[in-house]
Amino acid sequence: MASYFVLGIFTGLIYSMVALGYTLVYGVLRLINFAHSEVLMSGGFAGYFFLRFTMHATHISTPVRVLILLGGIVASGAVGAIVAIAIERFAYRPLRRRNAPKLTYLISAIGASYFLLNLAGKEFGRDPSATAQPITQSFSFTLWGAQITAFDLVLLGVTAVLFLVVNTLVSKSKVGRSIRAVAQDAETASLMGVNVNTTIASTFAIGGFMGGVAGLFIAMSSNVDYNMGFTPALLAFTAAVLGGIGNIRGAMVGGVVLGIFMYVPIYWIHQPFYEPVIGFAVLVLVLLFRPTGLFGESLGRSA
Repeated sequence: MASYFVLGIFTGLIYSMVALGYTLVYGVLRLINFAHSEVLMSGGFAGYFFLRFTMHATHISTPVRVLILLGGIVASGAVGAIVAIAIERFAYRPLRRRNAPKLTYLISAIGASYFLLNLAGKEFGRDPSATAQPITQSFSFTLWGAQITAFDLVLLGVTAVLFLVVNTLVSKSKVGRSIRAVAQDAETASLMGVNVNTTIASTFAIGGFMGGVAGLFIAMSSNVDYNMGFTPALLAFTAAVLGGIGNIRGAMVGGVVLGIFMYVPIYWIHQPFYEPVIGFAVLVLVLLFRPTGLFGESLGRSA
């Protein structure tokens, strides 16, 4: 069972990074960005092409592999941030100016999602492609009967660093204070000199960067394709709700807890590929019995 537990933890780390995008946007706008799956997909393709063009040599030294991986993280995160900013600029901001109903935002986000999905399918093809691996597969060790690989350790380290940076940014920086102010009361924040549009765009960019990096790790762990973001994004939304949507620390914990809930039962039921079914069942149960999640705090009050 230990191997399923560990697999759940490391899969949950990816969900945590994606969940952060949902949490930040909801904390500021009280809306769900249903185009976030394509932010993840965009980051996955950015990492795929970056690794494809930088890993030509057969034998690459470890320092060069580290640099290539860091470059892939930056490229994936940057593309994810750019796509998220574009979604905010064209799918959300025009509606805010007209004080559109909440349902209109949902329809606009879904439209943006399908536009990006089909654009990627047309430009990059609809067949999965394997991603080059900058992380060596030769290193691994056993902990409590579960195998831990170099990929797992890199994922853990990158996730921890990014969450520490984002948590510090939101809680202690000027940008973070603006985000929290807009999350509490956008109109009052505007009267106090906060540029609401820039702050909201910054929020999308931060969440988009995390989603893009998550897309890179999904691409490296499996394949990259135009529809790669759909299921992980929905499960990440479940993680955000489980942790308490609008709560940064809740996104981190919710992702890991969801991963454990999804994979540990497979040990007993012996039915692979049931992980998403279990994950969505968790979403229904959380919405029924604890809709505020484990932490239940909004961004403006918790950060």
